[in-house]
Amino acid sequence: MSYLDEVLDSVKEKHASQPLFIQAVTEVFETLKPVIEANEELYRREAILERLVEPERQIIFRVPWVDDNGQVQVNTGYRVQFNSAIGPYKGGLRLDKSVNLGMLKFLGFEQVFKNSLTTLPMGGGKGGCDFNPKGKSDREIMKFCQSFMTELYRHIGADTDVPAGDLGTGGREIGYMFGQYKRLKNVYEGVLTGKGLSFGGSLARTEATGYGLLYFTKEMLECNGKDIKGMTATVSGSGNVAIYAIQKAEQMGVKTLACSDRKGWIYDPDGIDYKILKDIKEVKRTSLEEYVKVRPNAKYTAKAEGDNMDHGVWTVKADIALPCGRENTIDIEDAKNLVANGVIAVAEGANMPTTIEATKYFQANGVMFAPGKASNAGGVATSGLEMSQNSERLSWSFEEVDSKLHDIMVSIFHAADDAAKKYGMEGNYVAGANIAGFEKVVNAMLAQGVC
Repeated sequence: MSYLDEVLDSVKEKHASQPLFIQAVTEVFETLKPVIEANEELYRREAILERLVEPERQIIFRVPWVDDNGQVQVNTGYRVQFNSAIGPYKGGLRLDKSVNLGMLKFLGFEQVFKNSLTTLPMGGGKGGCDFNPKGKSDREIMKFCQSFMTELYRHIGADTDVPAGDLGTGGREIGYMFGQYKRLKNVYEGVLTGKGLSFGGSLARTEATGYGLLYFTKEMLECNGKDIKGMTATVSGSGNVAIYAIQKAEQMGVKTLACSDRKGWIYDPDGIDYKILKDIKEVKRTSLEEYVKVRPNAKYTAKAEGDNMDHGVWTVKADIALPCGRENTIDIEDAKNLVANGVIAVAEGANMPTTIEATKYFQANGVMFAPGKASNAGGVATSGLEMSQNSERLSWSFEEVDSKLHDIMVSIFHAADDAAKKYGMEGNYVAGANIAGFEKVVNAMLAQGVC
C-alpha cells in the first residue's frame, strides 16, 4: 500500500465520526498523488502527511452567558489551530448551531491551503461555537461574545492566531469580541480582522470574497479563450459573498438570474438587482420572498420540506454557476442539470459547496471548475491585508485594497494553473490549487524540523 493510502485509511478510521473532515482530506490527497509519489521516501520518513492532517492544537471550551430573561445559557466554543508553518494561524469564527469539531477541522484543513495560495504569511486555523445569533438581541449577542472571548483570548494574538468573521460572525460580533480582548489584555493590536473602519478595519473587506470570486472567474475564463462580458450566472446563497459576487458580476457585464436563502430561491429574468437584495438581507434581514414584491417579473419558490435550498437555482440555464452557500449544496444531480443546461464554468464562493462526485462530473464533461480554496480566497487575502495595515498603523484606500485583491486572485489562478500543467493535469484547477498550496507549506515544514 502506498504512503498516501496508508495515511488516508488511518484518517478514515481515526476520524470516522467526522465525515466533512474525511471528505476534505480525501479530495486533497487524491490530487496530491503525483507529488507524494515523487517524494514518497522523504515524506514518509518525515511523516509529512500525518503531521499535515493532525492539527497543532484543538481547543474546546465552555461558553456560559445570561439571556434577556435572566436564564443562564451554555454553549461550546472551539478553536482549531491547524498549521503555523508559514505564519500565524488565520481563519474565521463560525457561529451556528451546526458547528462541531469535525466541521471546524474540515474548514481549518482547507484554510491551510487557501492561505498558502494567497502568498501572504498566514497559517491555517478555524474556530467558532454552536451559538446561533439569529433571533438574539444585541445585548444577548454582546454577552455571548464577551464570554466567548474571555476564554479564547488566552490562545490568540497578533503574531499567534488572528481570527476573523465567518458565517454568523459579522462586524457587530467582531466588534464585541475585540472590545473584550482589549479589556482583558490591555493591548490594542490587530488580533481580529473584519473590524469596523473606526478601529482598524480595512476598506473593501466586506466586498472582498465576492469580488475575489469574480476576479478569479474572469481570469480563468480569459485564459481559456472566453469573455465573461455578456454571460449569465446563477448564485446559491444570498449572504455577504453572494451579494457582492452579484454586484461585481454586474459590473463585469454578467447578468445573475437566480439566488437562494434558507427558505427558498428567486429567479429574475431581468437580472438580480443586488441593491434590492442587499436591502432585504443586510438592512431588513428578512426572506427573499420580499424580493418579488418590488420586482414583478421575478418568481419566488419556497423550499420544500427536507429539500436542499439550492436545487432550484441549479435548474436555471446559465453560463456560470457560483455556489456561495454551505458545504455540499451541489450534488451529482445538480451537476447533471448544470451540464445539461450548458454551464461552462463553476467557481466556488464557499468552502467545499460541491460534492466530490459532482466535481468529478464537471471535470469529466469539460466544465471549468474553480475550487473554493482558490476562488474563495479573496476574504482571507483581504484579512491578510488588514493585518498588514494594522502592523504599519496605516489605512489604505478602497481602490488600493481592491487593486491588491485583484492582483492576488489573478496570482492564485496562475499558481493553480502552473502547478496543474507541471504535473501533467492541465485544466485541473482543483489539483493545481492543492499542489501549489501544499508545496509551499511542506517546504516550510521540512525547513523547520520536526515540530
